[in-house]
Amino acid sequence: MNQNSNTRSLSDIVQARARKFFSKKTLHQRLPITQWLPKYNLESLEGDMVAGLTVGLTVIPQGIAYALVAGLTPNYGLYSAFMGCFVYMFLGSCKDITIGPTAIMSIMTHEYSVDKNPDYAILLCFLSGIIIFAAAVCNLGFLITFISKPVIAGFTSAAAISIASSQLKGLFGLSYQSESVIEAFSKLFENIGDTRWQDLTLGLCSMVVLLLMRKLKDLKITKVQPGDSTYVRIGRKMLFLISVGRNAIVVIVAGIIAFAAKSDTFTLTGDIEAGLPTFKAPPFSTWDNGTEIYFSEMVSNVGAGIIIIPLISILESIAIASAFAGGKTIDATQEMYALGMCNILGAFVQSIPVTGSFSRTAVNSTSGVKTPAGGIVTGLLVVLALAFLTPYFKYIPKATLSAVIICAVIFMVEYETVRPIWKARQLDQLPLWGTFFTCLFWKLEFGILVGVGINLAILLYGVARPKVNVSTVLRKDESGPHYVLVEPRSGLFFPSVDHIRGQVTKAGVGPAESSVMVVVDCKHFTGIDYTATKGMKSLCQDFERRHQPLVFTNVTPGVERGLCSLIDDIVIARSSDQIDAAYKSSVASSAANGKVEPSNDHLSRFSQGSNATVENGRVD
Repeated sequence: MNQNSNTRSLSDIVQARARKFFSKKTLHQRLPITQWLPKYNLESLEGDMVAGLTVGLTVIPQGIAYALVAGLTPNYGLYSAFMGCFVYMFLGSCKDITIGPTAIMSIMTHEYSVDKNPDYAILLCFLSGIIIFAAAVCNLGFLITFISKPVIAGFTSAAAISIASSQLKGLFGLSYQSESVIEAFSKLFENIGDTRWQDLTLGLCSMVVLLLMRKLKDLKITKVQPGDSTYVRIGRKMLFLISVGRNAIVVIVAGIIAFAAKSDTFTLTGDIEAGLPTFKAPPFSTWDNGTEIYFSEMVSNVGAGIIIIPLISILESIAIASAFAGGKTIDATQEMYALGMCNILGAFVQSIPVTGSFSRTAVNSTSGVKTPAGGIVTGLLVVLALAFLTPYFKYIPKATLSAVIICAVIFMVEYETVRPIWKARQLDQLPLWGTFFTCLFWKLEFGILVGVGINLAILLYGVARPKVNVSTVLRKDESGPHYVLVEPRSGLFFPSVDHIRGQVTKAGVGPAESSVMVVVDCKHFTGIDYTATKGMKSLCQDFERRHQPLVFTNVTPGVERGLCSLIDDIVIARSSDQIDAAYKSSVASSAANGKVEPSNDHLSRFSQGSNATVENGRVD
């Protein structure tokens, strides 16, 4: 009978869990499309169509350019630009976000794509998705909070400069290999004599046009006014679309110029593999000079990239979601689910690692997107480009693609954050510049580690060396005795116990009157550990040997339990009256040890070793 009861109990538990998992609330939370699809209407369709088309015109040239940043052929950038759009429509919780290739993810992929082998980039995409999805299942999103804003600003700024420096060779029409910013500039000056003036002229003109068109959307002429006629409204929207679609326009015009010119006038992108990618499993082995490299060796070659790339991907996506949330709470776990699946399924169409794109998300938002369904239009546009336009992409000049990349990343340098960080807390400059210079002159992934390390060191120093306020408190009658109040400003745990003990001791022996009572205010102590308790016991023994009263006040029940577990004789006061009583009792008695215990009326009784007691602040 007990067995049947236990079986039914287990069955009930399983059923309850199943009901919770398959509940309507869970369905809406984990499949956000079920929230907005039933309410979808023609107004939403119009907004999504316009926004999706605009983002599509942006992502096609960016995808081609970012593939070059990753050290791969342009088709891999386009392979990475459509699957995330489709997947995020079902799983994404933020209507504005667009998932696809980004400058930072591309340069990080370049760091770990061994010998520019696309198989490594595709495997990285798959493994990144698995890790991001697993982190979401385990609710590990909180780990990104250990990477502070100064670290992110330093990393982003250094990455932007690294990306821009890597594109200088394309802008000048040169051909060389560089692995760092210093090497990029060094080889640029070494080869400056071989500059192709046609490429440089076209590249600089492309940059000027891109920057001017970027400012166009900020002009008043592009803003729709309430009294505008239909034609004026259409005209304003067209100007806005021209501004946000500037990358596509410049690339198309440059391609036409290159097509009309002689074949050797400009350095061109070259032939691109035509057609859609084959849907197949990610490569778990590859070939290198006739030697097969198995999965374990590929993972070993990728190294820290398996951790760094998912981390950067999560950081970018969550930061963008927060920026465009419109005051709503972001479900970071759901965003990680969506991002993980975008990378997992993207790997089956030969995608490189992807994440949220800030520039395209901004375009999506300002274009009036209503729901994540705008991603369908963007994805379909990329698919159509792959199916029909790839033969024409070979005419795109590399100088123009370099201009597109440089104009995109120069605005990622967060120089404007330096002053606010300095005003808020000067110490935060350390992780900012530590991250920046390490990323710039060493490696991007090491820069993040250095920045996090500096942040942790600052945090641990604050824990180990908390501020301690020491003040002298006069008695009510001013002519009477006084005591020293010591107020540590943070918790009592093992890193800080020696520092607090030293400060309390120093406060006690500081005044000329060696028997002055010292009161330790514990209101900032949220807990206590064994090492800290041992330290406080030694402190009490030191004061006892000097026959000097030591009182603890504002002690929480948890801290009191910890202190009393090892310290037999300790004075704990719960009010100013009890502190007064403790002092009078210490003067009246030669014994300085005792304990204040709570009474039924929430006051305390101070028990002296001489059997004198203090009740309700009176000495009996």
